[in-house]
Amino acid sequence: MSAIARDGRLIDGDGQSPACPLVSTARIEADVPIYEDDPVATPRKEAWEAALGGREAARPHVRARLRGWPERVLVDSRTLPRADHDLVARIARDTWRGLDTLTDREHALPVDHLRIAEGAPDARQAHVGDYTNITSVGLHLIAVVGAYELQLITEAAAIDRITHLLDTLESLERHEGFFYNYYDTTTLERTSNFLSFVDSSWLTSGLIVVRTTFPRLNERCSRLIASMDYGFFYDRAKRQMSHGYFVHRRSRSRYHYGILYTESRLGSLIAIGKGDVPESVWFDMVRTYPASCAGQTDTPRGVHRKTVRGHLVSAGRYEWRDVAYVPSWGGSMFEALMPVLVLDEPRHAPRSLGANDVVHATVQRRYALEDLGYPVWGMSPSAKPTTDGYGEYGARVLGSRGYREGAVTPHAAALALLVTPELALANLRSLVDRYEIYGDYGFYDAVDPLSGRVARTYLALDQSMIFIAAVNHLKDHCIQERFASDPIVQRALPVIGAEDFFN
Repeated sequence: MSAIARDGRLIDGDGQSPACPLVSTARIEADVPIYEDDPVATPRKEAWEAALGGREAARPHVRARLRGWPERVLVDSRTLPRADHDLVARIARDTWRGLDTLTDREHALPVDHLRIAEGAPDARQAHVGDYTNITSVGLHLIAVVGAYELQLITEAAAIDRITHLLDTLESLERHEGFFYNYYDTTTLERTSNFLSFVDSSWLTSGLIVVRTTFPRLNERCSRLIASMDYGFFYDRAKRQMSHGYFVHRRSRSRYHYGILYTESRLGSLIAIGKGDVPESVWFDMVRTYPASCAGQTDTPRGVHRKTVRGHLVSAGRYEWRDVAYVPSWGGSMFEALMPVLVLDEPRHAPRSLGANDVVHATVQRRYALEDLGYPVWGMSPSAKPTTDGYGEYGARVLGSRGYREGAVTPHAAALALLVTPELALANLRSLVDRYEIYGDYGFYDAVDPLSGRVARTYLALDQSMIFIAAVNHLKDHCIQERFASDPIVQRALPVIGAEDFFN
């Protein structure tokens, strides 16, 4: 995701040299979608709230704009199915109800989150994050396709929902064809100055999945896809993709995506497949930083240069106990496996990304159970179980600049369904059996595995990851198949198939 917090703080420092940055490339979430240093005025929202008696008085009216509301805070885990397939199907059904209902009825945009007050006996005491991020919009498009694939909604209903959302997208303010990173769901005013490369790529992914599923929507989706020329983010001097562009400053971010194994790799493939950037972008990203790069969580082994598809590549690996792998930035599950929601890396890149995906899921499990003494596993950025807000979590050994432990999030466990399904299923079962973490709309966002304290928040981003992973698991990789059939992706797939991370 982008390197901009929802409160606008720039959370990564300057990348020293492209080969040895000392900064994070991950996304940090907060609770307000404006930039503190460069706030974006939202006069229509302010007028709407004022007409209703002020911001707090307007909150019930925000709730009234939603398609639905949870009926209960907790579901008794003893009532959940015991058979694995039935459990995943139940999780998918409940999670979809939340994704479907926690949308603005007038504009069809998913709201960012619903946070139920700690200790609240019912869901009435809850806060709605009435803004949206374009990654959440892209994943929502995919989720609607997934609901159709699982026959949770009819084809007509799916097309109706997507058409409504496309109407909204086409009405939003854009710059150079790209959508701003955040919008108010009530008034559709943009609430950021930033155009994010990686978030834009998730919106494009959603449009790709829609146009391969519903031919009658192909033309509208294709126009939006074509309008986003990813060459806009390409820094020819550094030969890397920029994090994004500040419209009000008329300048690119100073920071770049220089390491391959993060969630931004999907955006690079889309940009290559569209013909917007050269395929060298893929091979110019490092697999591991040089050993001379200070501050890494491990010393890279076997660092060398090799040629792949005519490109010179900097390669290497980390080792933990008996396992070798290419690290991500922070060791989180979404960096490792979020792209697999749409891109079947074990199939199309079995000797590189696919093998690394399995290793990351495996080490996430072993590190949590063996080193941390947790009874469950799966660490990734999520809501904080102990306080309001959002935190970075990961298996430290898996990251070049590993995140700290402290929370387990169900979306991480669900992502593992894509590569280690039996272990992931056992982990999901353990989560619902051990903790009060399952509500009317499926899993809450995170739990402190030692204290048992749960972050009773439904985040649109994380709920979408759970649902799409479940759809692929239940319906034979159907979302991945839809994505792979698109001409953009077809042109990009040869780029990822030739490399061997471990030879």
